[in-house]
Amino acid sequence: MQIELDRPHWQPAIERMGRADLARLQAERLRTQVARALASPFYRRLWQGVGPVDPADFRTPADVVRLPFLYKSDLVDAQLREPPLGDLPMSPAEVRREVYPVHVVGGSLYTVYGEQDLARTAEIGARIMWGIGLRPGELIHNAFGYGLFAGGISWHRAARAMGAAIIPIGTDSVKRQVEMLFNFRPVMFIGAPSHAVYLAERIQERGLSPRDIGLRYGLFGGEPGAGEPLTRRRLERLYGCPALDFYGITEVGPLLAGECRFQTGLHWAEDHVLVEVINPATLAPCAEGETGVLVLTDLTREDMPLIRYWTGDMATLVREPCGCGRTLARSPGGVRGRLDELVMIRGAKFYPVQVERVLSGYGSLADQYRIVLERDPVTWLDRCRVEVEAAPGELPSPALAERIGQRLSDELGVEFAVQILPYGSLERSPRRARIVDRRAEAGGL
Repeated sequence: MQIELDRPHWQPAIERMGRADLARLQAERLRTQVARALASPFYRRLWQGVGPVDPADFRTPADVVRLPFLYKSDLVDAQLREPPLGDLPMSPAEVRREVYPVHVVGGSLYTVYGEQDLARTAEIGARIMWGIGLRPGELIHNAFGYGLFAGGISWHRAARAMGAAIIPIGTDSVKRQVEMLFNFRPVMFIGAPSHAVYLAERIQERGLSPRDIGLRYGLFGGEPGAGEPLTRRRLERLYGCPALDFYGITEVGPLLAGECRFQTGLHWAEDHVLVEVINPATLAPCAEGETGVLVLTDLTREDMPLIRYWTGDMATLVREPCGCGRTLARSPGGVRGRLDELVMIRGAKFYPVQVERVLSGYGSLADQYRIVLERDPVTWLDRCRVEVEAAPGELPSPALAERIGQRLSDELGVEFAVQILPYGSLERSPRRARIVDRRAEAGGL
């Protein structure tokens, strides 16, 4: 990998800032944001149960806990009350803006980025790409959609900000994707991990190897994936380059954190976003290294800033400096799934990523798997089955399946049945579903 080791940072004054200086910067920006929020009917309504809110009381970033959590349902309610955007703080009307939809089951929700917000996103994206090793003039294949998904255009702007060249392929056909990859030989691929695996398998069906593209970096996000060991290992084996993770969420910002070349976890842009990890049971801050729900506060966003936004995404947070020299807080292992992905079965709880970590220890398995939840029609007891493919060239082994099932049961406290299927048995699609819940088919939950 070609990288300038003596200049590994896009903005060294920020990326290597001392923690005390960073805390002062965050507190200053938090006070400014709270003052803006108090001018908004939305936040005055949301905060009316916590007593008087005075921006001067927010002397440290930790003082944000004085405020209540903000949930997606609060945003939906506001936009239903005053469509289409609700009554959150907005910059002056003459500012150029972009509007993006947010996925909501059974409703509509939109978010807005002002001109400065778009510049902020490009800055964060440029930091991430520079930290991986990309340099001005090098070519990127951007396989994120350019429609109403904010990620595609955000990475496009980030590439322009740091002077990289870009193929704005988006979600064009597999045929066109393969043509562009092999004709132009980009050094970086950006896209969803499941789409990258899907594309690689279509390339192999044509008698080609994804490794022949010559990628030096793969940057993946938009879904839990690149930070998970089985998916990371699969992507790196397919493309022959490091698979690196990034994180963003449409409501707060499409680009908020990304790995560096050391792959030690997501580096958060803490000068722009305040990151908390909250225990979902007690609603108290987690200890460093403990897994909880990410709660994010916009520190610099001008249009529709969110304060203490409950993302539902699970992660950990550590603050020791990385080997790359960055002092920004990190989330090792990336986002570990969503709180609503928590599987509850016969009194036990687990996340799909915990299953994936066990499966990743077996080189004879492929990365395609699914967790099937069923209910015995006679006993009415819930059952859990893991279907996983054997790696190409490997035969399914009932003995190995039994050993993996026992290990899963021992580690997660749930009785698992494991079925190893021939490679190619599970359905391929650009996005995968990891949980299939069939319990309702037995007559109720």
